[in-house]
Amino acid sequence: MTLSNFERMIQLSDEVFSSRSDPDQLNVNEKVMEHLQLIHPDTISEYDDGNGPVCWILCIPTTLDLMNQFIDKKISERELFELTPLNVKYEAIYMCSALLLEEFRGKGIAQRLGVKAIENIMADHSIKALFFWAFSKEGEKLAKKASDLTEVPLYKR
Repeated sequence: MTLSNFERMIQLSDEVFSSRSDPDQLNVNEKVMEHLQLIHPDTISEYDDGNGPVCWILCIPTTLDLMNQFIDKKISERELFELTPLNVKYEAIYMCSALLLEEFRGKGIAQRLGVKAIENIMADHSIKALFFWAFSKEGEKLAKKASDLTEVPLYKR
């Protein structure tokens, strides 16, 4: 039986991030998604090719103080999410994750979706930094490209 795009995306997420078994990573579930939407409506982005999702991007706006604590490994990804306050002016964006089904890679889908999310968040907040925690060479390349296109400095954990 062939898996749906949605099922394949969930499988890809488990393979890449193993967030269910790592207590320091953010395990995205319905409650987390609802809270992300309270932080900013563009925290979660999806590209659907008509047959279900083929790309998911997750960006978390936060404060520079929390960004620095995360980069310095003083707090975990989960703590970064939990400590990010609501209804404040954010100064940084954590490029949390980008998932793209293999056959759609190399077409600029993740780049366009990620940059659009960052630009939409920047329209509401004075963003001074982007930051990431790379799990793959592709993820690091995407973060660098997003930084170049948005002209926002990039920091790596």
